[in-house]
Amino acid sequence: MNDKAASPRSGIDQAAILLLTLGEQEAAEVLKHMSARDVQRVGSAMAALDGVTREEVSGVLEHFATSVESQTSLGVGTDEYLRKVMVSALGDDRAASVMERILGGRSSRGLEAMKWMDSRAVAEMMRNEHPQIVAIVLAYLDADHAAVVLAQLPERARPDILMRIATLDGIQPSALDELDQVMEKQFAGNASSKASVFGGPKVSADIINNLELSQETVIMEQICQIDEALGAKIQSLIFTFDDLTAIDDRGMQELLRQVPGDRLLLALKACEQELKDKVFKNMSQRAAEMMKDDMESKGPVRVSEVEAAQKEILAIAKRLSDAGTISIGGKGGEAYV
Repeated sequence: MNDKAASPRSGIDQAAILLLTLGEQEAAEVLKHMSARDVQRVGSAMAALDGVTREEVSGVLEHFATSVESQTSLGVGTDEYLRKVMVSALGDDRAASVMERILGGRSSRGLEAMKWMDSRAVAEMMRNEHPQIVAIVLAYLDADHAAVVLAQLPERARPDILMRIATLDGIQPSALDELDQVMEKQFAGNASSKASVFGGPKVSADIINNLELSQETVIMEQICQIDEALGAKIQSLIFTFDDLTAIDDRGMQELLRQVPGDRLLLALKACEQELKDKVFKNMSQRAAEMMKDDMESKGPVRVSEVEAAQKEILAIAKRLSDAGTISIGGKGGEAYV
């Protein structure tokens, strides 16, 4: 029996299979709708794919056809499309040079380029900057990218940076442009800066959601000691694994389709029984029984492994929520009337 056929592919792997099936031009059309971090993830998955069976390809295409029926198209700017395709085809440096000639330098590029940089490189650049500058930069990055950068900054600085992000309610375009130019002088950029309003408690909460649980706990304790009201506001927006209980049955079924079975098995080892019941309820009887048997036979696992699996599933749930595919009630979710 083919092991790869037996083990469900992750959502990223499924996306990679779909793009490889579509072909170069069609894949480029899809990439223009994706963030820098997602392009990097899917690109890595495409490069690492191995032993994909005909049945897997058929399953991915069938799932995509079913899902896309309820989706609408998203429009993006021509410049952004060109940049993403160029970077995908040529790499960062060559793409930057080509885009400079195409666009004639009419767009700022400093901050946007940081979305494509390795987290260690961003952290090194930010290490000696003023905390307010660091806060603006992290607020501009995708939450998962910002979390990795934050984790590499000095521990004593992290609560202050997150509090500054939480209290950001915007930045003057002229100030943002000046910061963008400063960043651009340090490295070659490749995309336009669009946002002038960002930050707030939700951005801090999103970054904290992507930290390791041990880091999350320490940082939240420190923030609450400094500003209890702000800490409570951020805490109310942080997702926990048990908050997934609030997802309706249809949403839970969609989430389970995106989560690899081995990660779900680990995540369920340490969660409330209510959530376990919710998960099992939305699986087929046979799949639920197999999952329960596997949990009993797996034996003890490291807490860090369980927490990592739960964080991965929370990240998938958040992406689905942001896309409007599922609705997450409770913490961090929008109220419905």
